[in-house]
Amino acid sequence: MTSLDARAVPVDAVSAETLAAAGLDYRLADLSDEATAQSYQRAVSRGFLGDEPDAQALAFGQAPFQARRNAAVYDPASPAADFPVATVNSWVTPLTVPGGAAVDMWAISVVTVAATHRRRGIARALLEGELRAAASAGVPVAGLTVSEATIYGRYGFGAAVPTVRLDIDARRAGWAGPTPSGRIEYREREQLADDLAAVHERARLRRPGQIPGWRTRWEGFAGLSPSDTERDRVRGVRYLDDEGALRGVLVYTLAEKGGSFRFGLHVRMLVAETPDATAALWRFALQHDLVDDVTADLRPTDDPLPWLVADPRGVVQTVHDHGWLRILDLPTALAARHWSAPLDTVLRVEDPLGFTAGDWRLRIDQSGAAVVESAADDAVDARLGVAALSALYAGGVSASALHGAGLIDADPGVVERLDRALASFPAPSLDIWY
Repeated sequence: MTSLDARAVPVDAVSAETLAAAGLDYRLADLSDEATAQSYQRAVSRGFLGDEPDAQALAFGQAPFQARRNAAVYDPASPAADFPVATVNSWVTPLTVPGGAAVDMWAISVVTVAATHRRRGIARALLEGELRAAASAGVPVAGLTVSEATIYGRYGFGAAVPTVRLDIDARRAGWAGPTPSGRIEYREREQLADDLAAVHERARLRRPGQIPGWRTRWEGFAGLSPSDTERDRVRGVRYLDDEGALRGVLVYTLAEKGGSFRFGLHVRMLVAETPDATAALWRFALQHDLVDDVTADLRPTDDPLPWLVADPRGVVQTVHDHGWLRILDLPTALAARHWSAPLDTVLRVEDPLGFTAGDWRLRIDQSGAAVVESAADDAVDARLGVAALSALYAGGVSASALHGAGLIDADPGVVERLDRALASFPAPSLDIWY
Protein backbone atom coordinates (compact mmCIF):
# COMPACT_ATOMS: atom_id res chain seq x y z
CA MET A 1 0.00 0.00 0.00
CA THR A 2 1.28 3.42 -0.91
CA SER A 3 2.46 5.73 1.85
CA LEU A 4 1.86 8.94 -0.13
CA ASP A 5 -1.01 11.08 1.19
CA ALA A 6 -2.47 13.15 -1.65
CA ARG A 7 -3.93 15.59 0.89
CA ALA A 8 -0.43 16.98 1.40
CA VAL A 9 -0.15 17.99 -2.28
CA PRO A 10 -1.20 21.61 -2.94
CA VAL A 11 -3.39 22.69 -5.83
CA ASP A 12 -1.58 23.27 -9.08
CA ALA A 13 -0.33 26.85 -9.40
CA VAL A 14 -0.89 27.01 -13.17
CA SER A 15 -4.55 26.05 -12.86
CA ALA A 16 -5.01 28.35 -9.88
CA GLU A 17 -3.65 31.26 -11.91
CA THR A 18 -5.80 30.40 -14.92
CA LEU A 19 -8.98 30.29 -12.84
CA ALA A 20 -8.06 33.41 -10.89
CA ALA A 21 -7.83 35.29 -14.20
CA ALA A 22 -11.45 34.24 -14.78
CA GLY A 23 -12.48 35.59 -11.37
CA LEU A 24 -12.61 32.15 -9.72
CA ASP A 25 -10.95 30.80 -6.58
CA TYR A 26 -9.38 27.33 -6.85
CA ARG A 27 -8.24 25.80 -3.57
CA LEU A 28 -8.28 22.71 -1.39
CA ALA A 29 -11.49 22.50 0.62
CA ASP A 30 -11.07 22.07 4.38
CA LEU A 31 -13.59 19.33 5.10
CA SER A 32 -12.81 19.40 8.81
CA ASP A 33 -15.20 22.36 8.83
CA GLU A 34 -18.74 20.93 8.90
CA ALA A 35 -20.33 23.64 6.77
CA THR A 36 -17.60 23.32 4.12
CA ALA A 37 -17.91 19.53 4.14
CA GLN A 38 -21.66 19.61 3.68
CA SER A 39 -21.58 22.17 0.88
CA TYR A 40 -18.88 20.13 -0.88
CA GLN A 41 -20.90 16.91 -0.69
CA ARG A 42 -24.04 18.72 -1.82
CA ALA A 43 -22.17 20.20 -4.78
CA VAL A 44 -20.98 16.71 -5.79
CA SER A 45 -24.52 15.31 -5.58
CA ARG A 46 -25.86 18.21 -7.63
CA GLY A 47 -23.12 17.77 -10.21
CA PHE A 48 -24.12 14.16 -10.79
CA LEU A 49 -27.84 15.07 -10.85
CA GLY A 50 -28.45 13.22 -7.61
CA ASP A 51 -31.03 13.87 -4.92
CA GLU A 52 -30.39 16.55 -2.33
CA PRO A 53 -28.65 14.59 0.44
CA ASP A 54 -30.26 14.64 3.88
CA ALA A 55 -28.34 14.60 7.16
CA GLN A 56 -28.11 10.79 7.19
CA ALA A 57 -26.76 10.63 3.65
CA LEU A 58 -24.21 13.35 4.38
CA ALA A 59 -23.01 11.53 7.49
CA PHE A 60 -22.77 8.21 5.65
CA GLY A 61 -20.70 9.67 2.81
CA GLN A 62 -18.38 11.73 4.98
CA ALA A 63 -15.60 9.20 5.62
CA PRO A 64 -14.23 8.75 2.08
CA PHE A 65 -14.26 12.51 1.50
CA GLN A 66 -12.29 13.07 4.69
CA ALA A 67 -9.65 10.58 3.53
CA ARG A 68 -9.09 12.30 0.16
CA ARG A 69 -7.69 15.47 -1.32
CA ASN A 70 -10.74 17.62 -2.08
CA ALA A 71 -10.25 20.52 -4.48
CA ALA A 72 -12.98 23.02 -5.27
CA VAL A 73 -13.62 26.09 -7.36
CA TYR A 74 -15.55 28.97 -5.78
CA ASP A 75 -17.10 32.00 -7.44
CA PRO A 76 -16.78 35.09 -5.20
CA ALA A 77 -19.44 36.82 -7.31
CA SER A 78 -22.01 34.13 -6.63
CA PRO A 79 -24.79 34.80 -4.08
CA ALA A 80 -23.60 31.59 -2.38
CA ALA A 81 -19.87 32.28 -2.56
CA ASP A 82 -19.05 29.48 -0.09
CA PHE A 83 -20.78 26.83 -2.26
CA PRO A 84 -18.44 25.16 -4.81
CA VAL A 85 -19.17 25.65 -8.50
CA ALA A 86 -16.80 22.77 -9.35
CA THR A 87 -15.27 19.82 -7.51
CA VAL A 88 -12.64 17.13 -7.92
CA ASN A 89 -11.00 14.85 -5.40
CA SER A 90 -8.12 12.43 -5.51
CA TRP A 91 -6.07 9.95 -3.55
CA VAL A 92 -3.08 7.69 -4.22
CA THR A 93 -3.93 4.01 -4.42
CA PRO A 94 -2.19 0.84 -5.64
CA LEU A 95 -3.21 -0.26 -9.14
CA THR A 96 -2.67 -3.94 -9.89
CA VAL A 97 -0.76 -4.34 -13.16
CA PRO A 98 -0.07 -7.43 -15.32
CA GLY A 99 2.06 -9.87 -13.39
CA GLY A 100 0.47 -9.08 -10.02
CA ALA A 101 2.66 -6.17 -9.00
CA ALA A 102 1.23 -2.77 -8.12
CA VAL A 103 2.02 0.77 -9.16
CA ASP A 104 0.92 3.97 -7.43
CA MET A 105 -2.06 5.54 -9.16
CA TRP A 106 -3.51 9.03 -8.66
CA ALA A 107 -7.22 8.19 -8.51
CA ILE A 108 -9.46 11.05 -9.64
CA SER A 109 -13.12 11.25 -8.69
CA VAL A 110 -16.17 13.55 -8.34
CA VAL A 111 -15.27 15.77 -11.30
CA THR A 112 -18.22 18.18 -11.47
CA VAL A 113 -18.89 21.65 -12.86
CA ALA A 114 -22.12 23.46 -12.02
CA ALA A 115 -24.50 23.97 -14.94
CA THR A 116 -24.25 27.73 -14.29
CA HIS A 117 -20.50 27.71 -14.93
CA ARG A 118 -20.03 25.53 -18.01
CA ARG A 119 -17.90 26.57 -21.00
CA ARG A 120 -15.51 28.61 -18.87
CA GLY A 121 -12.50 26.28 -18.96
CA ILE A 122 -13.05 25.02 -15.43
CA ALA A 123 -13.01 21.29 -16.23
CA ARG A 124 -9.80 21.66 -18.22
CA ALA A 125 -8.14 23.55 -15.38
CA LEU A 126 -9.25 20.89 -12.89
CA LEU A 127 -8.10 17.89 -14.94
CA GLU A 128 -4.80 19.38 -16.01
CA GLY A 129 -4.27 20.57 -12.45
CA GLU A 130 -4.79 17.06 -11.11
CA LEU A 131 -2.29 15.62 -13.59
CA ARG A 132 0.34 18.22 -12.78
CA ALA A 133 -0.23 17.68 -9.05
CA ALA A 134 0.16 13.92 -9.48
CA ALA A 135 3.32 14.30 -11.54
CA SER A 136 4.80 16.74 -9.03
CA ALA A 137 4.23 14.14 -6.31
CA GLY A 138 6.00 11.46 -8.34
CA VAL A 139 2.92 9.33 -9.07
CA PRO A 140 3.47 7.50 -12.38
CA VAL A 141 -0.15 6.80 -13.42
CA ALA A 142 -3.50 8.54 -13.03
CA GLY A 143 -6.88 6.86 -13.36
CA LEU A 144 -10.61 7.49 -13.26
CA THR A 145 -14.00 6.06 -14.16
CA VAL A 146 -16.19 8.32 -16.23
CA SER A 147 -19.81 9.27 -16.79
CA GLU A 148 -19.02 10.61 -20.28
CA ALA A 149 -16.57 8.86 -22.57
CA THR A 150 -15.83 11.75 -24.93
CA ILE A 151 -14.09 14.08 -22.48
CA TYR A 152 -10.94 12.48 -21.13
CA GLY A 153 -8.96 11.46 -24.20
CA ARG A 154 -7.96 15.10 -24.71
CA TYR A 155 -6.08 14.93 -21.39
CA GLY A 156 -4.18 11.79 -22.38
CA PHE A 157 -6.45 9.21 -20.71
CA GLY A 158 -7.10 5.96 -22.55
CA ALA A 159 -9.96 3.50 -22.06
CA ALA A 160 -7.63 0.79 -20.76
CA VAL A 161 -9.89 -1.55 -18.79
CA PRO A 162 -12.99 -2.69 -20.68
CA THR A 163 -15.72 -4.56 -18.85
CA VAL A 164 -18.79 -6.55 -19.85
CA ARG A 165 -22.49 -6.23 -19.12
CA LEU A 166 -24.24 -9.60 -19.09
CA ASP A 167 -27.96 -9.99 -19.85
CA ILE A 168 -28.94 -13.58 -19.24
CA ASP A 169 -32.14 -15.43 -20.13
CA ALA A 170 -31.82 -17.86 -17.25
CA ARG A 171 -34.36 -20.36 -18.52
CA ARG A 172 -32.80 -20.53 -21.98
CA ALA A 173 -29.21 -20.46 -20.79
CA GLY A 174 -29.63 -23.29 -18.31
CA TRP A 175 -26.59 -24.68 -16.53
CA ALA A 176 -23.83 -26.95 -17.82
CA GLY A 177 -21.08 -26.03 -15.40
CA PRO A 178 -19.79 -27.86 -12.33
CA THR A 179 -21.44 -28.10 -8.95
CA PRO A 180 -18.68 -27.15 -6.53
CA SER A 181 -18.61 -29.07 -3.28
CA GLY A 182 -18.43 -26.09 -0.94
CA ARG A 183 -21.50 -24.44 0.54
CA ILE A 184 -23.47 -21.23 0.04
CA GLU A 185 -25.11 -19.37 2.91
CA TYR A 186 -27.13 -16.18 3.29
CA ARG A 187 -25.59 -13.19 5.06
CA GLU A 188 -27.03 -10.10 6.73
CA ARG A 189 -26.12 -6.70 5.31
CA GLU A 190 -23.42 -5.80 7.81
CA GLN A 191 -21.86 -9.23 7.31
CA LEU A 192 -22.03 -8.79 3.54
CA ALA A 193 -20.02 -5.59 3.72
CA ASP A 194 -17.35 -7.37 5.78
CA ASP A 195 -17.25 -10.34 3.41
CA LEU A 196 -17.02 -8.15 0.30
CA ALA A 197 -14.11 -6.25 1.79
CA ALA A 198 -12.25 -9.42 2.71
CA VAL A 199 -12.65 -11.26 -0.59
CA HIS A 200 -12.12 -8.24 -2.81
CA GLU A 201 -8.88 -7.29 -1.06
CA ARG A 202 -7.45 -10.72 -1.88
CA ALA A 203 -8.96 -11.11 -5.35
CA ARG A 204 -7.88 -7.66 -6.61
CA LEU A 205 -4.21 -8.62 -6.25
CA ARG A 206 -4.63 -11.21 -9.01
CA ARG A 207 -6.44 -9.11 -11.58
CA PRO A 208 -4.81 -6.19 -13.46
CA GLY A 209 -6.82 -2.98 -13.46
CA GLN A 210 -8.17 -3.41 -9.95
CA ILE A 211 -7.79 -1.00 -7.04
CA PRO A 212 -8.75 -1.38 -3.38
CA GLY A 213 -12.26 -0.51 -2.31
CA TRP A 214 -13.22 1.30 0.88
CA ARG A 215 -15.68 0.75 3.70
CA THR A 216 -18.58 2.86 2.46
CA ARG A 217 -18.22 1.32 -1.00
CA TRP A 218 -18.86 -2.13 0.46
CA GLU A 219 -21.64 -0.82 2.70
CA GLY A 220 -23.23 0.76 -0.35
CA PHE A 221 -23.20 -2.52 -2.26
CA ALA A 222 -24.67 -4.26 0.80
CA GLY A 223 -27.64 -1.89 0.98
CA LEU A 224 -26.53 0.06 4.04
CA SER A 225 -26.53 3.50 2.44
CA PRO A 226 -29.46 5.62 3.68
CA SER A 227 -29.87 7.13 0.20
CA ASP A 228 -30.15 3.75 -1.55
CA THR A 229 -33.71 3.50 -2.89
CA GLU A 230 -33.32 -0.27 -3.35
CA ARG A 231 -31.76 -1.02 0.02
CA ASP A 232 -34.74 -3.13 1.19
CA ARG A 233 -34.33 -5.40 -1.84
CA VAL A 234 -30.67 -6.17 -1.26
CA ARG A 235 -29.77 -9.74 -0.41
CA GLY A 236 -26.53 -11.62 -0.43
CA VAL A 237 -24.81 -14.96 -0.05
CA ARG A 238 -21.27 -16.13 0.40
CA TYR A 239 -19.42 -19.24 -0.77
CA LEU A 240 -17.26 -21.28 1.60
CA ASP A 241 -14.90 -23.95 0.22
CA ASP A 242 -14.49 -27.48 1.58
CA GLU A 243 -12.24 -26.20 4.36
CA GLY A 244 -14.77 -23.55 5.36
CA ALA A 245 -12.71 -20.65 3.96
CA LEU A 246 -14.55 -17.65 2.53
CA ARG A 247 -13.88 -17.55 -1.23
CA GLY A 248 -16.71 -15.56 -2.82
CA VAL A 249 -19.63 -13.20 -2.27
CA LEU A 250 -22.73 -12.40 -4.33
CA VAL A 251 -24.89 -9.35 -3.60
CA TYR A 252 -28.09 -8.93 -5.60
CA THR A 253 -31.57 -7.48 -5.81
CA LEU A 254 -34.81 -9.08 -7.01
CA ALA A 255 -37.63 -7.29 -8.81
CA GLU A 256 -40.97 -8.78 -9.83
CA LYS A 257 -41.87 -8.55 -13.50
CA GLY A 258 -45.33 -7.01 -13.95
CA GLY A 259 -47.20 -8.91 -11.25
CA SER A 260 -46.32 -12.25 -12.87
CA PHE A 261 -44.64 -13.75 -9.79
CA ARG A 262 -41.60 -14.13 -11.99
CA PHE A 263 -38.50 -12.12 -11.13
CA GLY A 264 -35.40 -10.50 -12.51
CA LEU A 265 -32.21 -10.84 -10.49
CA HIS A 266 -29.67 -8.03 -10.73
CA VAL A 267 -26.14 -8.77 -9.57
CA ARG A 268 -24.83 -5.80 -7.61
CA MET A 269 -21.49 -7.46 -7.14
CA LEU A 270 -20.01 -10.90 -7.57
CA VAL A 271 -16.47 -11.19 -6.29
CA ALA A 272 -14.65 -14.51 -6.12
CA GLU A 273 -11.07 -15.62 -5.76
CA THR A 274 -11.33 -19.22 -7.06
CA PRO A 275 -12.98 -20.88 -10.08
CA ASP A 276 -15.17 -22.93 -7.73
CA ALA A 277 -16.43 -19.80 -6.00
CA THR A 278 -17.20 -18.12 -9.33
CA ALA A 279 -19.09 -21.15 -10.64
CA ALA A 280 -21.01 -21.72 -7.42
CA LEU A 281 -22.22 -18.12 -7.22
CA TRP A 282 -23.21 -17.98 -10.90
CA ARG A 283 -25.08 -21.27 -10.49
CA PHE A 284 -26.94 -19.85 -7.49
CA ALA A 285 -28.02 -16.80 -9.51
CA LEU A 286 -29.07 -18.62 -12.68
CA GLN A 287 -30.90 -21.42 -10.90
CA HIS A 288 -32.65 -19.22 -8.35
CA ASP A 289 -36.33 -20.12 -7.96
CA LEU A 290 -38.81 -17.91 -9.88
CA VAL A 291 -36.02 -16.00 -11.66
CA ASP A 292 -36.30 -15.62 -15.45
CA ASP A 293 -33.45 -13.25 -16.19
CA VAL A 294 -30.19 -12.19 -14.58
CA THR A 295 -28.21 -9.02 -15.25
CA ALA A 296 -24.70 -8.09 -14.17
CA ASP A 297 -22.28 -5.34 -15.11
CA LEU A 298 -18.57 -4.63 -14.67
CA ARG A 299 -17.68 -8.24 -15.35
CA PRO A 300 -14.25 -9.15 -16.76
CA THR A 301 -13.99 -9.85 -20.47
CA ASP A 302 -12.79 -13.39 -19.65
CA ASP A 303 -15.67 -14.17 -17.28
CA PRO A 304 -16.38 -17.93 -17.57
CA LEU A 305 -20.17 -17.49 -17.39
CA PRO A 306 -20.84 -17.93 -21.15
CA TRP A 307 -19.02 -21.28 -20.94
CA LEU A 308 -20.86 -22.43 -17.83
CA VAL A 309 -24.32 -22.45 -19.41
CA ALA A 310 -25.99 -25.03 -21.67
CA ASP A 311 -27.03 -22.49 -24.32
CA PRO A 312 -24.57 -19.59 -24.71
CA ARG A 313 -27.14 -17.75 -26.86
CA GLY A 314 -29.02 -17.16 -23.65
CA VAL A 315 -26.18 -14.83 -22.62
CA VAL A 316 -25.82 -11.42 -24.26
CA GLN A 317 -22.46 -9.76 -23.69
CA THR A 318 -22.00 -6.01 -24.13
CA VAL A 319 -18.41 -4.79 -23.87
CA HIS A 320 -17.95 -1.17 -22.80
CA ASP A 321 -15.28 1.15 -21.45
CA HIS A 322 -14.88 1.49 -17.69
CA GLY A 323 -11.36 2.03 -16.30
CA TRP A 324 -9.41 4.92 -17.85
CA LEU A 325 -5.66 5.32 -17.28
CA ARG A 326 -3.16 8.08 -17.99
CA ILE A 327 0.61 7.45 -17.91
CA LEU A 328 2.59 10.31 -16.34
CA ASP A 329 6.02 8.73 -15.76
CA LEU A 330 6.61 6.45 -18.73
CA PRO A 331 9.78 4.62 -17.61
CA THR A 332 8.38 3.86 -14.15
CA ALA A 333 4.95 2.78 -15.40
CA LEU A 334 6.21 0.48 -18.15
CA ALA A 335 8.83 -1.10 -15.90
CA ALA A 336 6.24 -1.84 -13.19
CA ARG A 337 4.23 -4.38 -15.20
CA HIS A 338 5.12 -7.86 -16.44
CA TRP A 339 5.40 -8.32 -20.21
CA SER A 340 4.47 -11.55 -21.98
CA ALA A 341 7.14 -11.66 -24.69
CA PRO A 342 10.59 -10.20 -25.35
CA LEU A 343 10.71 -6.92 -27.24
CA ASP A 344 13.17 -4.27 -28.32
CA THR A 345 11.50 -1.29 -29.93
CA VAL A 346 11.57 2.49 -30.02
CA LEU A 347 8.34 4.38 -29.38
CA ARG A 348 7.73 8.01 -30.26
CA VAL A 349 5.08 9.27 -27.84
CA GLU A 350 3.13 12.46 -28.40
CA ASP A 351 1.88 14.13 -25.23
CA PRO A 352 0.38 17.64 -25.45
CA LEU A 353 0.92 18.13 -21.72
CA GLY A 354 4.55 17.07 -22.00
CA PHE A 355 4.75 14.40 -19.29
CA THR A 356 5.72 11.49 -21.56
CA ALA A 357 6.59 13.16 -24.86
CA GLY A 358 9.69 11.93 -26.63
CA ASP A 359 11.39 8.87 -28.09
CA TRP A 360 11.73 5.89 -25.77
CA ARG A 361 13.52 2.58 -26.18
CA LEU A 362 11.56 -0.27 -24.60
CA ARG A 363 13.61 -3.41 -23.96
CA ILE A 364 11.91 -6.48 -22.52
CA ASP A 365 13.94 -9.55 -21.60
CA GLN A 366 12.97 -13.23 -21.56
CA SER A 367 11.68 -12.94 -17.99
CA GLY A 368 9.17 -10.22 -18.93
CA ALA A 369 11.04 -7.40 -17.18
CA ALA A 370 11.27 -4.04 -18.97
CA VAL A 371 13.84 -1.28 -19.09
CA VAL A 372 12.87 2.05 -20.63
CA GLU A 373 15.41 4.68 -21.67
CA SER A 374 15.43 7.86 -23.69
CA ALA A 375 16.18 7.12 -27.34
CA ALA A 376 16.70 10.49 -28.96
CA ASP A 377 19.21 9.16 -31.49
CA ASP A 378 17.55 5.84 -32.42
CA ALA A 379 15.29 5.04 -35.37
CA VAL A 380 11.62 5.13 -34.36
CA ASP A 381 9.57 1.92 -34.80
CA ALA A 382 6.11 3.11 -33.70
CA ARG A 383 4.42 6.47 -33.21
CA LEU A 384 1.43 6.93 -30.94
CA GLY A 385 -0.20 9.39 -28.57
CA VAL A 386 -0.12 9.03 -24.82
CA ALA A 387 -3.85 8.23 -24.76
CA ALA A 388 -3.23 5.22 -27.01
CA LEU A 389 -0.24 4.10 -24.95
CA SER A 390 -2.28 4.47 -21.76
CA ALA A 391 -5.08 2.38 -23.30
CA LEU A 392 -2.57 -0.38 -24.02
CA TYR A 393 -0.95 -0.31 -20.59
CA ALA A 394 -3.10 -2.83 -18.67
CA GLY A 395 -3.23 -5.39 -21.49
CA GLY A 396 -6.96 -5.11 -22.12
CA VAL A 397 -6.73 -3.33 -25.49
CA SER A 398 -4.80 -4.68 -28.47
CA ALA A 399 -2.23 -2.72 -30.40
CA SER A 400 -3.65 -4.19 -33.60
CA ALA A 401 -7.05 -2.62 -32.84
CA LEU A 402 -5.50 0.79 -32.25
CA HIS A 403 -3.34 0.37 -35.34
CA GLY A 404 -6.45 -0.41 -37.37
CA ALA A 405 -8.04 2.76 -36.01
CA GLY A 406 -5.06 4.83 -37.10
CA LEU A 407 -3.90 5.51 -33.54
CA ILE A 408 -0.57 3.70 -33.93
CA ASP A 409 1.73 4.36 -36.86
CA ALA A 410 3.94 1.29 -37.29
CA ASP A 411 4.66 -1.64 -39.57
CA PRO A 412 2.41 -4.69 -39.00
CA GLY A 413 5.33 -6.72 -37.65
CA VAL A 414 5.99 -4.13 -34.94
CA VAL A 415 2.31 -4.10 -34.02
CA GLU A 416 2.25 -7.88 -33.74
CA ARG A 417 5.31 -7.87 -31.47
CA LEU A 418 3.67 -5.21 -29.30
CA ASP A 419 0.54 -7.32 -28.98
CA ARG A 420 2.50 -10.39 -27.92
CA ALA A 421 4.40 -8.41 -25.31
CA LEU A 422 1.36 -6.55 -23.96
CA ALA A 423 -0.90 -9.59 -23.49
CA SER A 424 -2.21 -9.96 -19.95
CA PHE A 425 -3.28 -13.14 -18.18
CA PRO A 426 -5.85 -12.84 -16.70
CA ALA A 427 -7.56 -10.05 -18.61
CA PRO A 428 -7.70 -6.75 -16.73
CA SER A 429 -10.93 -5.74 -15.06
CA LEU A 430 -12.33 -3.19 -12.64
CA ASP A 431 -15.47 -4.05 -10.68
CA ILE A 432 -16.14 -0.76 -8.87
CA TRP A 433 -16.72 2.87 -9.75
CA TYR A 434 -14.54 5.49 -8.13
